[in-house]
Amino acid sequence: MRNNPFLSSRQLWTLYIGIGLIYILGTMVPLMQNDSAQHASMAMRMTLTGDYLNLFKGENAYLDKPHMHFWLSALAMEVFGVNHIAYRLPAIISLAIGAVATKKLFDVLYPQRHIGQVASLVFLCSQSIILSGHDVRTDAVLTGFVILSVYLFVQFLQRGKWYYGFVAGLSAAISFDAKGLMPVVIIGIAVLSYLTYSRKWSIFFSKRMIYIVSGFALGIAPVLYAYYSQFGAKGIEFILIGQSLGRLDGSDFGSTHSDPFFFFHALLWVFLPLSVPLYFAVYFRTAELVRSRFSMINSREVLTIGSFWGVMLLFSLSSFKLPHYLNGLLPLLSILVVAYLSEEKTKGILKFLKGIQIFVVIIALLLVLVLLLAFTGVVSWFLLILVALSFLLVAIGLRDSKGEAGKILWIALIGSVSLNMFLNSHFYPILTQYQGSYTLAQWVNRKEMSKDNIVMLEGSESWAFDFYTSRNTPRISPESLEAGQWVVLHESSLLNLKRSYKIIRAENDFRITRLSAKFINPQRRAEQLSKMIIVEIL
Repeated sequence: MRNNPFLSSRQLWTLYIGIGLIYILGTMVPLMQNDSAQHASMAMRMTLTGDYLNLFKGENAYLDKPHMHFWLSALAMEVFGVNHIAYRLPAIISLAIGAVATKKLFDVLYPQRHIGQVASLVFLCSQSIILSGHDVRTDAVLTGFVILSVYLFVQFLQRGKWYYGFVAGLSAAISFDAKGLMPVVIIGIAVLSYLTYSRKWSIFFSKRMIYIVSGFALGIAPVLYAYYSQFGAKGIEFILIGQSLGRLDGSDFGSTHSDPFFFFHALLWVFLPLSVPLYFAVYFRTAELVRSRFSMINSREVLTIGSFWGVMLLFSLSSFKLPHYLNGLLPLLSILVVAYLSEEKTKGILKFLKGIQIFVVIIALLLVLVLLLAFTGVVSWFLLILVALSFLLVAIGLRDSKGEAGKILWIALIGSVSLNMFLNSHFYPILTQYQGSYTLAQWVNRKEMSKDNIVMLEGSESWAFDFYTSRNTPRISPESLEAGQWVVLHESSLLNLKRSYKIIRAENDFRITRLSAKFINPQRRAEQLSKMIIVEIL
């Protein structure tokens, strides 16, 4: 490894190995309901039926997110079988692509600093990115190809080689194929920020635009064809216009958060462990630009800070807001915060930020320890030893760190590795055992029974049951039930049966993506649990 101005080779290898273990452990965690298990069952349907054109959610046509995420996961399951590791494999590969592109873009924007690999580590250690590696939805594929596209666009603008423009357009198309126009908007804002500051507007009036347009058109063609095949012109209109407008005004997807500052405070956890330094970077970069009246300075870039303000302000206008919408922006924020910490003029504030970072990591590790102890109700000496070793590792590594910025980064990154090692190895594996649809599927698999007679009551969607029984369980109305059928349903739906039945198996169930203090507390957990049930119709 090239001599790094912040971290020693030993520290870098420790972080790479630790991050690798985190993501490997994450691939082994059972899938969470609803979105991750739902998407996995949709991809599984493609694998089992061979129908890659039509998207279905259960037995209903699915007009929402486009096909790319499902195609990639279905192809992985074609090769490696229907299991959650295969389902997550394309997401992990996409995040690896994103990490490499983050490093490459940093090196292009700051060629004299030689710390691009640190920016890629910050990206991989961001809390929302780690979560996207095991609670897999469309965001990992989106994120990897957003930053790849931005990097290639910058290379195209600087070098003019046609293949940079073509692959930049193709990468933007793949991000579109994963989630629609939202990632393309992030790419557009980043590129416009770069063009505005570099004054390279002539590209829009150049014949070279044909390379970008050709790559993008070629990349979106399969998805447009699939939408047209399943939904006709309505499908094309939806993915090109309706999906984005529906989220912006809340007309199709409803409203989630009216708070205009939602994304600004969501960054506090989304970009952990370096969210506090990020706020400082945004403030000082913005103030510097305002003071200079946006005049051009050779050592300055505004791609990252322009992307921050453009994306944050635009997304804040939306009626439909979720924290993971920021994932596509996080590679650029990783570059922004590392560049800020590496600047000579920040030295005066680095000691203060180091104190903040030590506080954040200590509190985070202790909170996770308390969470695990409270959740299990058992004092684990193994976990106590791990926490002690984590603090020791932080202390030992500080000797190898180079300067205050290196200490801040080491504390933050090794703290993130330790924190998520506990979550992915202990907390999430235990937590997912409270998903009744998953444990019910495990019981069916252990019994090695025929699944042909098992149906699912309409309205009791159990995506994890579908996925872990490797079967698209038929949905059936209460009126169509027949004697001898085994029916999977939520206990709240028992009143809808209006038939004689016998309970065959019942499993505890909780919506684990919506944790509560009462559920975490073992003494009060029972009152928070419901049941997923298999009944036999008599």
